[in-house]
Amino acid sequence: MITSRQNFGEFIQGIGSQWLPFADAVSENLALSRLMRLALFQVSVGMAAVMLTGTLNRIMVVELGQPAWLVALMVAIPLLLAPARALVGFRSDFHRSYLGWRRVPYLWMGTLLQFGGFAIMPFALIVMTEPHNGPELLGPAAAMLAFILVGIGMHTTQTAGLALATDLASEESRPRVVALLYVMLLVGTVVASLGFAQLLTDFNYIRLIQVLQGVAVVTVLLNFVALWKQEARQPHLTRHDLVRPAFREVWRQFDEQPKARRLLVAVALGTVGFTMQDILLEPYGAQILNMSVSETTQLTAILGIGMLLAFFIAARLLARGADPIRISAVGAMIGVFAFSAVVFAAPLVSETLFRFGTLAIGVGNGLFAVGTLTAIMTLDRTDQLTGLTLGVWGAVQVTATGIAIFAGGAIRDVVEGWVSLGMMGTALNMPTTAYAVVYHIEIFILFAALIALGPLVRQPGEQLQQPPDLRLADFPG
Repeated sequence: MITSRQNFGEFIQGIGSQWLPFADAVSENLALSRLMRLALFQVSVGMAAVMLTGTLNRIMVVELGQPAWLVALMVAIPLLLAPARALVGFRSDFHRSYLGWRRVPYLWMGTLLQFGGFAIMPFALIVMTEPHNGPELLGPAAAMLAFILVGIGMHTTQTAGLALATDLASEESRPRVVALLYVMLLVGTVVASLGFAQLLTDFNYIRLIQVLQGVAVVTVLLNFVALWKQEARQPHLTRHDLVRPAFREVWRQFDEQPKARRLLVAVALGTVGFTMQDILLEPYGAQILNMSVSETTQLTAILGIGMLLAFFIAARLLARGADPIRISAVGAMIGVFAFSAVVFAAPLVSETLFRFGTLAIGVGNGLFAVGTLTAIMTLDRTDQLTGLTLGVWGAVQVTATGIAIFAGGAIRDVVEGWVSLGMMGTALNMPTTAYAVVYHIEIFILFAALIALGPLVRQPGEQLQQPPDLRLADFPG
């Protein structure tokens, strides 16, 4: 019976802990409302990613008539800047400031860079498209600058934001915080995709300016709300007289952590294995299974649903003390079966099997991403290398994503050329061959990721040797 306000509060809290996957992500210093507000920076990053890699990609090629290679180059630039995450993380770990903040300055700096990039982007695209009296390279150079600003801003914001979340979360709640943050990233991606599709239905230059500058303003608002009163001032950590170690020295400390290098190799392999298909799923469905435009458009939503499901599952498993490496390995195994389903969907002419495979790709990718990020977060036992550690993970993952997307498209085109020339033989002279080669390569790479993860798995006897009150972050990552 609910007889008082206190009992009612306990009742609501019990419901949350039992039914809400992220209710147990809170801690004494990080209330759920504060955590949800902090997670808004992931929404802004997801919105920016959709604009760069999805919306603008199509607009620049179709509506603005720009060469595909130039568009691909501009879209790839934000991904190629990912190694800067490691430096951003390092600088935020050892930031000098009279104000006493380490993460907030970088969050705000990244926000302003995103704002500046989106603010000038529509005018740069118009100058690049329309005739003008200035130098011919003015438009492409301005557009390139806009993409660079947004790319650096995204990497800076996300690295500093994840580091701040790690600082605020307790050791026990960090895995659930990770899952929640990536759910918010996916939410931002989905909402932005639907919003941009509606706003840009009737395309014109005025609407392009309105949308892109609207994105700039919304980015500032979201991130300002996200960072407001999140980081306590700690002048003793940011004093100017403190000796800041060299980046090389700090990197050596990170590299000397047990299993750090192997974990990064696994992250790179798994990311490549899951993302080579990013630009191939929809063409595969259209060309091989004769799916309509509306049907192939649904594939992105199916993939997103799979990743959301994975995040919820990972949150529950990590809350129960599951080994994050085992979760990553399960994700990689699911990926193997998922790509097999996609391959067999062609000879079976089964759209249902293809959709199931797409859903499974999302589940496997989500489990792998959350598992490896949790493992990397628990790698630093001193809390002195948090920013660097998260920056390195992000750098490896995003760089691997860029390489994988390019490689997937290139391999498909090359093999398709071989097929058209009859170089693959009579048996493989079919439209599915080029796609199947890429999917089989992904399966092989995921097996390689499993091999890399093997020695990192916590052994059964290892847990028994630990004291009963051992925390999750103390397990080997």
